[in-house]
This record gives sequence, C-alpha cells and structure tokens, in this order.
Amino acid sequence: MNFFPPVVLVHGLWHGSWCWSLITERLADLGVPAVAVDLDGHGLKGPSPQARLRRPFDPAAYATEPSPVADVTASSAAETLIGQLRRIGNGRPCVLVAHSMGGVVATVAAEQAPDLISEVVYLSAFAPVSGSPVAHYITEPENAGEMVTGLLVADPAQVGAFRLDTGDHERHPSLQEVFYGDVHDATAAAAISLLTPDGSAGIAGEPVTVTAQRYGTIPHTYLVCLQDKVVPVALQRRFVAEIDAVSARPTRVVELDTSHSPFLSRPAELAEEIASVYRAQRPEERRAQVAR
Repeated sequence: MNFFPPVVLVHGLWHGSWCWSLITERLADLGVPAVAVDLDGHGLKGPSPQARLRRPFDPAAYATEPSPVADVTASSAAETLIGQLRRIGNGRPCVLVAHSMGGVVATVAAEQAPDLISEVVYLSAFAPVSGSPVAHYITEPENAGEMVTGLLVADPAQVGAFRLDTGDHERHPSLQEVFYGDVHDATAAAAISLLTPDGSAGIAGEPVTVTAQRYGTIPHTYLVCLQDKVVPVALQRRFVAEIDAVSARPTRVVELDTSHSPFLSRPAELAEEIASVYRAQRPEERRAQVAR
C-alpha cells in the first residue's frame, strides 16, 4: 500500500481537537485525510482546577489555586506531538497545521524532528524562532490591541496558567468578541462551553531557538487572520519576517478576512487553503491515493 500521511491539526490554548471538527469534515470532502490532536494539558488531557466546580463557587479560590497543567512546557508538549506525528504518519512526514499558541509547540517539534514534517502551516499562530519566549512578544509594540489579557481571571505567574472563567455567563460576550468575533452565535456559545479553563503558561514562557539546518529546511505557510484580536496582524507579520530570516525559502503568506477562529467561521475557505498545501506535497502520489 502506498501510504501518504494525513494532515495533522494542532489547536491553541484552551481549545482541543474538537475545534477542528468542521475542518476535518471539509477536508474529507476534498479528499484530504486529516487528524486533529489534543496538546498536553488540553482537551481530553485538560484537568480543571478543583475550585472551578466547587459549589458555592469561590472566585478568590479560583483565582489563586495552582494550575494542574502548570508543568506543561513547550518542550514537553512538543515531545508528545512528535510522538503523535510519528504514529499518525507512520514515520513519514506530515503537513502540520498549528493555530495560535499551538504554533509554539509546532515550532519546537519542527526543530527537533524536521524529518516528520513536510510543511508547517501557521494559522494566526505564535512562531517564536528568534530565541525569545512568547512572553517577550506580549510586551512588544506589534502586540498592541490584543484583548486576551483582559479575559484572564488569575495571575499567570502565581497559578502557572492563563486562566479563563467560562462559567460566568456575563463574560461570554467578551470571550466571543475576542475568539469568535465572526462566528455564528450558537456555534460560539458551544465553543465557549468546551474551552479548557487553563492554558499552560509554561508554553508561552519557554525560550525557543531554531536552526537553519533543521527548522529552516521545512517549507512554511502563514495564514494571516485580518480581524484577529488575539494575535494582532502586525505581530503575525513580524513572525513571518523572523521565520524568513532562518529559512531556506520565503514563507508563503495567505490573508484571511476572519477573526481568530476561521475553523469555525469560514471552514470551507480554510479547508481549501490547507488542501492546497497538502496537494502541493508530491502531487502525483496524492492524486494516486485519492483515486484509490
């Protein structure tokens, strides 16, 4: 059997493999196999702080309880992702699509195991390749206008996580505006109910260094979300410039007129972009696989 690996989809903080369900369906319709995975500390691997479900609810306790995912780092999550890539691709390189903070984990994985990745597709993602952690970029001028910080209900340095309170319905309009600004109200409400409360601060706090000899040999595509309130457009473009500085070829850049979550607002358009990358990888082999 001539096996060609599926696309591997990586979510960002607070999300899980569930957020890609509309995309995997669309990709299947386009003849593109895809697998969505859960990052460490998220989805089915995302425990909640005990105070989140304790009744009566104590906001002060919730704001100070140490996170059960505080030990997750970019390196530890990348180690898990590399194992997933090896298993899903059966040792052959996969197209890796990474959203938001998932881009940090994908970047580390690409440096450590470039043989397992045929191309990295960043979707409005953090891509720290200059030796600095994501936390450094949060204070940079290009990050002006981001609205995530205002959603946090705990000090990340104290609890070890970026903590949201999705149980407070009065916060839902702000969550929708920031993450799902152009998503249908019912879909956005469902997505908010599925968010993991803690996104590990260790992923954002770890310095990431890549090399031209490993990471730089992998082709990259960056999908810029023009209405993004999580990763401002200026910061997205800065990441592209820094990727190009260590890469053998320029990053392919595609602009999407969407909010931070086009996998929910424009799944058909996003699936087409991912499919175009997939088809460009050994097109003869992929056409033969689809024909079978």
